[in-house]
Amino acid sequence: MGTESIQSPIVQFVALDKLIAMGRANSLWPLTFGLACCAIEMMATGCARFDLDRFGAGVFRPAPKQSDVMIVAGTISKKMAPAIQTLYEQMPHPKWVIALGNCAISGGPFVFEGQYGIVEGADKFLPVDVFIPGCPPRPEALIEGILELEEKITGSRRWPRVEAG
Repeated sequence: MGTESIQSPIVQFVALDKLIAMGRANSLWPLTFGLACCAIEMMATGCARFDLDRFGAGVFRPAPKQSDVMIVAGTISKKMAPAIQTLYEQMPHPKWVIALGNCAISGGPFVFEGQYGIVEGADKFLPVDVFIPGCPPRPEALIEGILELEEKITGSRRWPRVEAG
C-alpha cells in the first residue's frame, strides 16, 4: 500500500484558481470595525477623496458573516480582545486581517512597564496578514496595505510600485 506512486490529476484547475483569486482580491469586503483614532483614517479612505471603491474594497459590511477582511484600527484593550476574536471567528473563509496603526501593531504609546490593560499587537491573538504603520496612518497607507493584501492573494501586483525619492 505505502509503495504505490500517486498519479498526477488528469484535470488541473490552475487557470480557474487564478480567476477565483483575482475575483477575491478585487472584491474585498472589510468589516465596519474601528477601535480608536485610526478608524477615522479608515473612514476617510472610504470617502470620495480617496475612493476605496476603485480597488474593490469600498463596501464596508456591518456584519462579520458578510466580510472577508478585518481591519483592526486602533488600540486593543485586553477587555476588547475576546470580542475581536469572536468577530474574527464569525467571518467566513477565506479571511484576512490588516493591522492599521502603531497601536494595532505593537500597542503604540500606551505600552510601558507595568501597564496591564493594552494588548501589545493584534498578532498576539489574530493571524495578521498586512501591517500598516503610522500614528495615525494616512489613507494612502491603507490603500497601499489593501494593494499588498491583493498581491498576497493573487501573487501579482495590479500596479507597479512607486519608489520614494
